Amino acid sequence: MTIDAVLWDVDDTLFDYTGSDRAGALRHIEAEGLLGAYADAECALGRWRECMEVAFARFLAGEVGFLEHRRERARSFLGKPLSDEEADAWFGRYVALYEAAWTLFPDSVQALEALAPLARQGVLSNSSVANQDRKLRALGIRDHFEVVLCADEVGYAKPAAAAFRAACDALGLAPERVVYVGDRLDVDAIGARDAGLGAVWVDRTGERGEVPDGVTRIGGLAELPALVRGLIGFGASSTFG
Repeated sequence: MTIDAVLWDVDDTLFDYTGSDRAGALRHIEAEGLLGAYADAECALGRWRECMEVAFARFLAGEVGFLEHRRERARSFLGKPLSDEEADAWFGRYVALYEAAWTLFPDSVQALEALAPLARQGVLSNSSVANQDRKLRALGIRDHFEVVLCADEVGYAKPAAAAFRAACDALGLAPERVVYVGDRLDVDAIGARDAGLGAVWVDRTGERGEVPDGVTRIGGLAELPALVRGLIGFGASSTFG
């Protein structure tokens, strides 16, 4: 395999979504005077995540738009009907606190910079283009990517092969010339592998267990440039897994 491009997931791969969301959600719940309704902060955050997962699954399935999924999260968490304007305002107050907590992982910028002379780079995310483009700009890394594709405009969500192939088409490359890097084994790595791309799973939590054939596991992004360099630096041929 000779690699010409690296496609990236964003949330919990380059950007610490879990940490940023946790900090913003807890501050929001406290600011809205809602924490007392739960046994403790972890219970409140558990409910927050549950509401997010249900609404986001509907967004990925194409049942609701990105903005409407946010409204559903607000209504579900509060457990009461809200007008669109009320839901937007309530969720907007969370977004302000969430964005104040935005941070990249410590190894993200160095990996992006190290890869810049080695391969073209792009993004494929199960989010909205407006949301991710704005985030990447705010974090100062948007210029690293030739393309930013997201489920709302592609029309398919990972792990659908069509999503990965649409990103390869946007780069003008065959899938076998592209590596996908993401934190989800099922959605990112196995999805990319099954679509014909090289598949790198960023396992920051150090999960144990067997790694599927065709997937390479790394513990952090510091390992990625050497992996890519080994495939393209000297015209080497290799396989993942």
